[in-house]
Amino acid sequence: MGTDISGFVECRAWDLHEEGEDSVWRAAIDLFFLNITRNYDAFGCLFGVRNYANFRPLAADRGLPVDASETVRAELDQLAQWPDQAYGTTWITWAEIKEVDWGESAEKADGRLHQYRQTPDGLRLTGKSAWSSRFAQAVGLPDQVPGEAQEWPEGSEWLIGDTLYRSEKLRRRDAVPETGEWKPVWTVMEALASQHGDDNVRLVVWFDS
Repeated sequence: MGTDISGFVECRAWDLHEEGEDSVWRAAIDLFFLNITRNYDAFGCLFGVRNYANFRPLAADRGLPVDASETVRAELDQLAQWPDQAYGTTWITWAEIKEVDWGESAEKADGRLHQYRQTPDGLRLTGKSAWSSRFAQAVGLPDQVPGEAQEWPEGSEWLIGDTLYRSEKLRRRDAVPETGEWKPVWTVMEALASQHGDDNVRLVVWFDS
């Protein structure tokens, strides 16, 4: 069963009351309208969920912000009766995202071997897998259990038939490309931050399977 992401971009703005001024967090836009792509490398890099690539997550398991917007609270309250529909809740501010070193490498090689095929234009990535019966038999692991993690030194590679299996270490920009599916999210957050401040814009997310 796959894992999907949900959430909201929130913004903290000043709310004028008769007694004075106070700042409250409001839901600015549902993540549904910006990016709901199922990308496990991004999930792991950003939030530590499905972290097969072994990144140091930027913002894992922080829980729900104590001052979360009413919209976010209402959404999660509604999902509370289905634990598998809202887990891994966490958040990250635009100020934190701005400081990310996207060239930083994962802490160790990807738990999945990267599979390539030779084409007229060079090697083409065809998939990533933690287990392959064809690979296991070829390298003498006939008893490997499907889904069982196997660590290989970075750079190790095997050519089996027309498929090249390679152990690789990803960088953050590989998981979250500058012009990839997360760009609309960053664009909205940056625009809000330009008006309200970097620490006053954040992304709150959760996951479901």
